[in-house]
Formats: sequence, C-alpha cells, structure tokens
Amino acid sequence: MDGDAFPNLLKPVVLRAIERTFLSTQVISNKKINIGKSSFINYDIVEQGADEVDNKIVELLEEGDLVITADIPLANRVIEKKAHAIDHRGELYTEDNIKQYLAIRNLMQEIRDSGEITKGPKPFSQNDVQSFANCFNAFLQKYL
Repeated sequence: MDGDAFPNLLKPVVLRAIERTFLSTQVISNKKINIGKSSFINYDIVEQGADEVDNKIVELLEEGDLVITADIPLANRVIEKKAHAIDHRGELYTEDNIKQYLAIRNLMQEIRDSGEITKGPKPFSQNDVQSFANCFNAFLQKYL
C-alpha cells in the first residue's frame, strides 16, 4: 500500500478487510502512517525524496500483489510487473485502462505546467469510500 496521502476514511475499511482475510499487508510511506494495529500489517518508512516510496513498492512487488495508490505513474509500474492496483476512489487499474489514465494525467500536467489553472480532484466523499470498499472487496473475493 502506498501510505502517502492515504485517506483517513479508508483506514477502517482496509483494516477490517486485512483482519477478516488475514491479508499480509505492507504500508510504505516516507512518514509515519497508521492504518491500525494488526499482526498482519508491517509499516516501512523510507527516506524522503521524489519516488522513494514508489521505488520501494516496486522493489518489493511480486506478480499478483495488490497496491492501493492514487499515483497513476506508480499504478502503471505495478501493472507492468503483472500486479494489481486500485485507487482510493475504487478504480481498478488494468492493462486495458492504465495507459488512458496515464495519458490524461500527463496531459493535465502539461496544461498546469503551461500556467493554466485547473481544478484539482473533487473532495473525497463517503461515496468514494463505498466505491473503494466495493472494488476492494470484489478484488479480495476474486483473488483470495
């Protein structure tokens, strides 16, 4: 799990699933993050720096693993390693859709870099929590 910028509203959802399924979980971040206490969770704090967390996640990643992240370039790297990625709003990234998400992200970055002011993402809501929980549970049922 990419612990950086992980929404607090998702922590209980993830913790319940970890406990219910005995899911070995690695939370990787560059500062202290607490999802909750569980013997199935290992917390790993890496050095500050651009992409340090992402690089550690990819280093530890094995085929078939699941990464929870809103970082589209990281999700792309995960998919390239034959693993799975879900974002915080319940989108399952796949080989079929990751390149489209990456292209849109890169286009928006180019627009911002040119000085255009764009809207950020909409505020994280209870609907997002429900969408994430549904996607996460469906994934766990399919792959566990």
